[in-house]
Amino acid sequence: MMHGPLSGRDDADTTATGNKLVAALARALSLLNNIIVVFAALALIAACGILSYSVIGRALFQAANYWQDEAAVFLLVGATFMTAGYVQSQRGHVSIEAFVGLLSPLANRIRLWLVDVASFLFCAFFTWKSWTLTQEAYVDGQVSNSMWSPPLAIPYGLMACGMTLLCLQLLLQIIKPLAGASRR
Repeated sequence: MMHGPLSGRDDADTTATGNKLVAALARALSLLNNIIVVFAALALIAACGILSYSVIGRALFQAANYWQDEAAVFLLVGATFMTAGYVQSQRGHVSIEAFVGLLSPLANRIRLWLVDVASFLFCAFFTWKSWTLTQEAYVDGQVSNSMWSPPLAIPYGLMACGMTLLCLQLLLQIIKPLAGASRR
């Protein structure tokens, strides 16, 4: 099982490609993903602070928590989905590597490419449904059932944006070998 980037692989920015458009897309997506990771880290810190404030406020002051849990969940959803593309760019998603030692390097590259295609198809469907859910929540003015009642278009939009970035990353990984790039 793999829980992080494989050692000995090229960095995304140094991966050679014969297509300048693919190389530019790879650099732009890498830059965007790195910026998002910084904001996601800040969102996680904010979620910790909000939840800590909620616990202390209830314990010491018997203060109601109308918004704290939901705000923390929104931040966690955003951080999780928005960083999915970055994690995929590092090949950091959990995968089963049972066949790696049994297959030749060429067969492993083909296997990785086919997994990327299957993942892209699933994520493209998920992305489409996320955008329809976001649009429906925005148009209908859907809000959460809490007393705070924030619009549900916020977490749905973060989910849709994050899945779109993941699809772009998967599409890039599918196109790179076809454009003459070395496989990550």
